Amino acid sequence: MREVFQKELHEVQQRLQEMAGDATRIMDSASKAFIRSDVTLADQALASADLMASKALALDELVIRIMARQSPVARDLRILVSALRISASLERMAALAGHIAQIARFRFPGSAVPESLRATFVEMGALDVELGRKVELLLKDPNVDFAKLIQAEDQRVDELHRSVFDTVLSDDWKENAVFTVDVTLASRYHERFADHVVDISSKLSYLSTGEWNDTIS
Repeated sequence: MREVFQKELHEVQQRLQEMAGDATRIMDSASKAFIRSDVTLADQALASADLMASKALALDELVIRIMARQSPVARDLRILVSALRISASLERMAALAGHIAQIARFRFPGSAVPESLRATFVEMGALDVELGRKVELLLKDPNVDFAKLIQAEDQRVDELHRSVFDTVLSDDWKENAVFTVDVTLASRYHERFADHVVDISSKLSYLSTGEWNDTIS
């Protein structure tokens, strides 16, 4: 029975890794679509984001079945509870990336990004993708020190997000209302994507330490 349980836990881990990879690829496509006004990439990101909900539901159902059959306790129970919450974060990451792709889709063939903020969004998108790749590695091999490193790297995304708000609120901002709404929303979606990566890293730290730290409200 224990061998079966370990195989099931391994399947949960593999599915979480797959979802993390999917969310990262969706963000990669979405951020590039946003910067380049690439409708093909935007449509790819939107289609992939739609699939994540079914993957998350399937994983949640698997975890619930395991809990019902195995009645896990202690660390095994922490693993399964964390898996449910990580699944929700990964699903949300894909949805946030999808929102960015949708902005690009709505503005096509025009651009959603004024030239003055292009470099900011290029960096923000690249950071989100890098954080996504790192959380995929963390799901494969949980490590408290690596988790803390990921949490520290989120600070740059927060700085860029604040800089977007500072720009659109400044007296020098002369863009129209559509640009203002687009960049404000897109910046928030990028920032929330990174926040969920940090949240996942906190949950994986919890598996090792037993100390809970909720970072997403």
